[in-house]
Amino acid sequence: MESDYLKRCFGNSLTQALAEIAKVQPSDPIEYLAHWLYHYRKIATDKEKDRQEKIQLHEEYHCSLKEKEMMEILKQEECQIQQKYAECHKEQISTEKATIMQDNKKPFEKGALEQESLPDTFDRIPTVPQRSSPSESASQT
Repeated sequence: MESDYLKRCFGNSLTQALAEIAKVQPSDPIEYLAHWLYHYRKIATDKEKDRQEKIQLHEEYHCSLKEKEMMEILKQEECQIQQKYAECHKEQISTEKATIMQDNKKPFEKGALEQESLPDTFDRIPTVPQRSSPSESASQT
């Protein structure tokens, strides 16, 4: 039962510490064991922090990639919107120009229609008086 507790709490670290003590054979093995376990705990804590930081950096990296993709999609959509706006604006300008041209032609068309519709306008064109010869004018007097 105590061995289960030791395995659960110390795991592989106690085995490694005892192997280190047997190899080094320090003068005070209990103090050496205490320092070794303290140092092991510090290293294990630092490794866990590093692991957590790596996980966090990995998540942030993936988030930044997703954000970059979204920005590219938004830029493409913005470009498409600007193109559609430019096309619509060109169409609007062309229709306005056509309307203005039609409005400008209407007075000329009305004037032309009025001239064509007047009766006997051809006969009323002023004519240049003809000169009579001096002999005709003498005979008339």
